[in-house]
Amino acid sequence: MSKLSNKYFLAIDMGATSGRAIVGNINNKKIELKEINRFSNPIININGRSYWNLFHLYNEILKSITIAQKENIDISSIGIDTWGVDFVCFGKDGELLRMPYSYRDSNNVGSSEKFFKKIPKETVYKKTGIEIMDINSLYQIDTQLRDDSSIYPLIDKILFTPDALSYLLTGNMVTEYTIASTSQMINPHTKEFDNDLLAAIGLSRNNFAPIVFSGTQIGTLSETVKQETGAGDIPVIAVAGHDTASAVFATPAEGKNFAYLSSGTWSLMGVESDYPVVTDETYNLNFTNEGGADGTTRLLKNICGMWLIEQLKREMDKDGKLTYPDIVKAARESKPFQCVINPDSPLFTAPDSMVCAIQQFCEETNQYIPKTIGEMARCIYESLAFKYNQVLCDLRKLHNRPIEKLHIIGGGSNNNLLNQFTANAMGIEVIAGPCEATAMGNIMLQAKAAGIINSKDEIREIVRNSSEMQFFAPSNTEEWSNNYKRYVEVCR
Repeated sequence: MSKLSNKYFLAIDMGATSGRAIVGNINNKKIELKEINRFSNPIININGRSYWNLFHLYNEILKSITIAQKENIDISSIGIDTWGVDFVCFGKDGELLRMPYSYRDSNNVGSSEKFFKKIPKETVYKKTGIEIMDINSLYQIDTQLRDDSSIYPLIDKILFTPDALSYLLTGNMVTEYTIASTSQMINPHTKEFDNDLLAAIGLSRNNFAPIVFSGTQIGTLSETVKQETGAGDIPVIAVAGHDTASAVFATPAEGKNFAYLSSGTWSLMGVESDYPVVTDETYNLNFTNEGGADGTTRLLKNICGMWLIEQLKREMDKDGKLTYPDIVKAARESKPFQCVINPDSPLFTAPDSMVCAIQQFCEETNQYIPKTIGEMARCIYESLAFKYNQVLCDLRKLHNRPIEKLHIIGGGSNNNLLNQFTANAMGIEVIAGPCEATAMGNIMLQAKAAGIINSKDEIREIVRNSSEMQFFAPSNTEEWSNNYKRYVEVCR
């Protein structure tokens, strides 16, 4: 059982568009959260290349720690989670060699096929169990090698994004397992780097810090950080560094017969498995086996999620007054089932215009071409619901347990229209919430490292006690089923 606690844990939770600092305290089988800082995480485009501003993110972490000190919040530990696959390169002197590229950098397009000239595609998948995507770290690193990157010969250590930020805070280098598992360089059975894959990109095991697992203390704040923030010797804990792994750990499920959908810029839908599922069928369906916070495997599919809506809003919001509720309202009022898109079409990866990309897809597939923001948003929401159903059908083939309900967690769980569409398309109950599942999982893993919580079941009970969840029963299932057949045909 959890103990009464006066301990406060600071979660630094960074997505691919924004970040937030949230303080959590656990008492009486509930968790209380307080957001103390929210900040942007923009992609910086320079001379045709796309970067993350690592120092901006680092400064926002310092700002968050400083705010906690000024508000007299006695922070017991800090944990950092981020999006997957991206990494930072350091030299032998421990210095940053260059701002890290973003996974949306255009140089990544087609990178996987170029790598497969070294090691065949099926061999790579069977070694790692990771979905083949051009953005995976393996192919990003290979691209730098192939392009004769000026920093490549100088690389001593590669740290994934949350580990790099933890290093800037503590001076200690680690490789947290869940974030490393997104790289397509890890064997899911041994939980170690694959030497053949490393050799193919001119690296060795020595180019990475030791692998650690969720709950490991990385170190304490450096003297520089303490001077900048006024903080003391606060431990930094390796939580589940991949934001989805932290979110899944905090899914408020009971039992095991459920699927999860972590809904944000990306939609990641899957199940928890006791072991990796790496078969001819998972290869053909391109499913991924990522590390779970408790040693389980997250058998899942990456789906382009709210990125579609985010880019649509950015393009259509001419006067800065358009809100996401406005978009949902316009979609709700638009005619249903006029057109569908494949959310994972390369057209939508990084288009100059999301409007033009949607219209181009519909034109090329001989469908109605949406014109208003409501029509385009409705098309996106219905298409996402159909895609989720397609993934559910595949999961049922691959997984040995029944799937009776879907838990939607993350920021996208606030979209009740999409939640209802998803229930309708799947024909099963959808449970939405909490929207801050990632921060909750981050904090819970820190609390577990502190000995306040003992098990995942206890963590999920606390999340249920602390969350206002919404329940969506399927309706109009026959109409959705008929239109799903059209979606499959169009997206074939």
